[in-house]
Amino acid sequence: MFKLRDGTVGLRFTLLYAAAFLACGAGLLALAGAFSGVEFSSVAPAPGQVPTGDPAEQRIHALEAQITDLKADYARQLLLGSLLALAVMAAVSLLIGRAMARRVLRPLRTITSTTREISADDLDRRLAVTGPDDEVKDLADTIDGLLGRLEASFDAQRRFVANASHELRTPLTTMRALVDVAAAKPDAPSPTVALADRLRPRLDDVDRLLDGLLVLARAQHGALDDVEPVDLAVLADQAVTDRAAAIAAKELSATRELSRGTGVRGDVALLARMVDNLLDNAVVHNDAGGWIRVVTTADAEGEGDVDGNGDGDEVRLVVETGGPVLDQRDVDELALPFRRLGGDRTGSDAGTGLGLSIVASIAAAHGGRLTLTARPQGGLRAEIALPFVRATAEVGV
Repeated sequence: MFKLRDGTVGLRFTLLYAAAFLACGAGLLALAGAFSGVEFSSVAPAPGQVPTGDPAEQRIHALEAQITDLKADYARQLLLGSLLALAVMAAVSLLIGRAMARRVLRPLRTITSTTREISADDLDRRLAVTGPDDEVKDLADTIDGLLGRLEASFDAQRRFVANASHELRTPLTTMRALVDVAAAKPDAPSPTVALADRLRPRLDDVDRLLDGLLVLARAQHGALDDVEPVDLAVLADQAVTDRAAAIAAKELSATRELSRGTGVRGDVALLARMVDNLLDNAVVHNDAGGWIRVVTTADAEGEGDVDGNGDGDEVRLVVETGGPVLDQRDVDELALPFRRLGGDRTGSDAGTGLGLSIVASIAAAHGGRLTLTARPQGGLRAEIALPFVRATAEVGV
């Protein structure tokens, strides 16, 4: 007949409506029976009223008995008919109650679904519910106000990260120059040279951290410059080639399964940084003698496009690595800034902890997503899915 979910407001509203309808119906039937004057039992002759031998009187008593039986039959039929009508209306009241519940709760469902779709990357969206100034519109306007405050807060945070990272570059460059000048002096003492050699790697780490923060702020801000088509397989192939020395140093086995025609559209510099970070993560956080598998695919290569521009499907870049079995709950947090797995990664000097955060942010800025999965056999599977476009040119890096 219809489906109700236990414990929902719609179910409670439906049952409340049905119960109220049944109570009103039962009360209405009771009042109708009380005011109709119908007796729901047969009436026997009173003592002393037994008919005599007079034929006319016997005829009268027979007619009275017949009328009494008819009244009893009518009363029983009326009672059964009323109970049957009440049962039918009980079922109908459930249907009507369910329809009313859906009607009343429809604005709330719309608010819930729209709010669920809004993420940190599109806080500029608003519910913009129209209609009378009732409780539902007040709720929607309150949520819109909350989204506005969140948008302002996120924008302020991103601007602060970008501005702070940019402003810190000047003193960082000055410190690096002072260290190099002090160490390059002919009469520089040995402790000064040793200190300079120790400071340079740390300054380089800070420089990489600031660069990562700038890229992360740019990707989260959603401002894409120089948008053009590019084949994701070209970027992946170039990234693996550029890391040939690092792969050989760790004696890793790198397998490429790159299908060309995996076109995407976006900021080429950011997309290249996204692929580079994903490959860096696979190389740096891999066991010596391990393996890396890089795969690019395109779903149906635009066959599902309905407007003829090649859009609608997805391009996927998958990077898999071997290693120990990981906890999926820990893996789910790797896309957060400064999150690493295990003590070996936390204590490692390689990386800033922003690599996968930058990957996730760049993918989201291009309408895609990053999915991290702990492989049952051990190791990590990272998958980037981006909207497919029919690239008109291949861009190398």
